[in-house]
Amino acid sequence: MASPKFFAGVDWSEHLNDLAVVDRSGEVVASTRFEATPTGARDALAVLSGLRSSHTFSRRSVPVAIEASRGLLVTALRRHGQTVIPIHPSTVARYRGRLNPGNRKKSDAGDAALLANILRTDSHAHRPLHTNSDDADAVGALTRAQLRATRTRQYHYLQLRSQLRAVHPAAVTAWAHLDGRLVRPEAREVITLAPTSGQAARLTRRQIRAALERSGRTRLLDSETDRLFALFREPVLRNHPAVEDALGQEVLTTLRFLGEACQSVAELTAAAGDLFTQHPQSHIYQSFPGVGLLTGARLLGELGDDPTRFATAKGLAAYAGARPFTWASGTSRTVLHRRVAANKRLAAYGHHWAFTSLTKSPQCRAHYDKRRAAGDRHNAALRRLFGKLLASLHHCLLHDELFDPEAAWPRPPDPA
Repeated sequence: MASPKFFAGVDWSEHLNDLAVVDRSGEVVASTRFEATPTGARDALAVLSGLRSSHTFSRRSVPVAIEASRGLLVTALRRHGQTVIPIHPSTVARYRGRLNPGNRKKSDAGDAALLANILRTDSHAHRPLHTNSDDADAVGALTRAQLRATRTRQYHYLQLRSQLRAVHPAAVTAWAHLDGRLVRPEAREVITLAPTSGQAARLTRRQIRAALERSGRTRLLDSETDRLFALFREPVLRNHPAVEDALGQEVLTTLRFLGEACQSVAELTAAAGDLFTQHPQSHIYQSFPGVGLLTGARLLGELGDDPTRFATAKGLAAYAGARPFTWASGTSRTVLHRRVAANKRLAAYGHHWAFTSLTKSPQCRAHYDKRRAAGDRHNAALRRLFGKLLASLHHCLLHDELFDPEAAWPRPPDPA
């Protein structure tokens, strides 16, 4: 494919954006400043259309470099058929230092020209944004929102636990043996009824049972009521009553935040799962061991559904952090875990996926045990398993096939 005649760079901001276009010699042939509005985007595209050098020229043949991989401006450029190449800001800073080592001068127009020149000299080293379907982008948006909501819920949980240690220590241990602990609906309902040690000690069995019923609990109500009733009456260290009441108000406020976060997580999880099941590739993801609705939605959201994005399974594994990184210099050679040059969200999802598959597939368990016997530690063995599952996923998505454990782990031939 012939090299483009022009290269464009966009230095974006919240309101005004700078566009610069350079030719093959590096000379700036066009520049403009436009607003982040539909009219501004059309004005920027009109500048690219005005570069017509021959009857074969097309505005879409001009690649655009920008320091962002998503956003309204990126979406607008892609919807108009423009090739968008994201470049990390740290990479741009290194280019700036290479061109002017001792010059700290910086401007928006200069950064736009710098981005265009990066494409002119090193376009082969930077990949354009992959093209996903709108459904895959929507699944990705929901799963990332769900992850943020989960982190918010964890923050409020830790905040609540810290506050209860100072005003109601029995509540910290009351549900510590159960999944969810203080996030459980029954725990939040009982603590809302009595956020301090003094109030909890005055609760009756009827009040505790009613709180458990309001939270939705239906099993072992009598035994759970008796356990909490006895636990809350055990002697504990307490603050002055006025201080205790003040701290109790803080606990109630945090409980409201935690409740809203729990509701947000539940709603986003359900929405992501529903949208994931409507995607044509969902049945392939769900055919893998350990992949449920949420895990499948997260994998789809991060990998996308562009069949040309990853040419090989090795490239997919490297992107997911499941392939080691080799550092060689002179006679030294070191193989390290790929931590930086990888999708951290996908790497975290893969760790969870590989761990879950151990109890869902005997082949996955055997592969993990084999790596452990070879000397790998727990996390390294899970990464190896994750890489193996990714190789199978790459094949299944490429050929539109369901996962077959016998094909992924073929049995050795019987000796003659």
